Amino acid sequence: MHIAWLGKKSPFCGNVTYGREVTNALLDRGYNVSFLHFAQEEVHSSNWPDCPEVFLPFLYKSQIYTIPTPRSNRILMQSLEDLKPDLVHASLTLSPLDFRLPEICQALNLPLIATFHPAFDSKLRNLKSSTQFLTYQFYAPFLAHYDKVIVFSQLQRDLLIKLGVPTKKLAVIPNGVHTDKYSPGVSHLKSKFFAKRLFVYVGRIATEKNVEALLKAWKHTKMGSKSKLLIVGDGPLKASLEPFYGTECGIHWLGFVADEQQRIDILRGADVFILPSLVEGLSLSLLEAMSCGLACIATDAGADGEVLADGAGIVLNTQGVTTQLKTLLPLFQDHPDITQLLGQKARQRVLEKYNLNDNIIHLEQVYSQMLQQSSFTILGSLF
Repeated sequence: MHIAWLGKKSPFCGNVTYGREVTNALLDRGYNVSFLHFAQEEVHSSNWPDCPEVFLPFLYKSQIYTIPTPRSNRILMQSLEDLKPDLVHASLTLSPLDFRLPEICQALNLPLIATFHPAFDSKLRNLKSSTQFLTYQFYAPFLAHYDKVIVFSQLQRDLLIKLGVPTKKLAVIPNGVHTDKYSPGVSHLKSKFFAKRLFVYVGRIATEKNVEALLKAWKHTKMGSKSKLLIVGDGPLKASLEPFYGTECGIHWLGFVADEQQRIDILRGADVFILPSLVEGLSLSLLEAMSCGLACIATDAGADGEVLADGAGIVLNTQGVTTQLKTLLPLFQDHPDITQLLGQKARQRVLEKYNLNDNIIHLEQVYSQMLQQSSFTILGSLF
């Protein structure tokens, strides 16, 4: 089977990781994959699959959305005509091209599948989550024209159904982690930072991630010289936060870590992973930390609360994160037995529900279903 994958290779975000991991897994299973993405030139990375690429021109590209050039529609359609894939899988990049895809694929008689990523907070408890909800409202009528839409959680599915996307169009396939790669292991990270306990945040330094709430709680609790907080990632708020929350507080800013093995080493060396987000989809960083056996604390934004439910971690309300963490940080510092138990439960939850191999099997089933339906449609048009 030949799959035309439309996604992202840069700038780094969850959509990029999703595309890399899924297409790598598909290639390992013997599928042919062509990768179509917005770029001016080839994006080099040792972690990316070796498969044919098509570059789509753009005017602007960020971690959140993309503005294509007027030529991109024509280039995409011509590329699909030349490639002749069996189906198209679009990991939606929040681009105007998302709305043209159903028309393009229908003209070429190609089954079209979307993965819909945008973060959300179904309880709509803050301005940022309301803005994200507008994205769902805006996209819903267009998603109804895709043959199948993959979402990461029942919460997303229920939200889109309420907004008018037909139930039969939706499939829940969560984000998945390569559990052999992301696993507990030996790390010398604590000796590097002269730490007895290591807490870590991995993600963008941006408003919706609510990192300042974590920083305020850490600074207030005065965790002591043997406990350190590692901030892994970059973003628009880093420059304004870093000067006020530095090594004098036991906080170390590592910036964006591109090397995957280095990120795994950081997770293996840490004890606790904290994700204070106001909005989320289903955080891959959270799943990776869980798979490495870290005790996890996260807000119930998006599907993250669903992931940690029933004892797999500690779930925070998105309101009053700093206050909640002021209580939890000393508890996790002083009781390593609790940390170890929650780490074991987190790892077990990923093995049971968020294993990449199992999720790829579900994706293959969707592909087979779509091809079968497409064959029936073509046959029906001949009689």
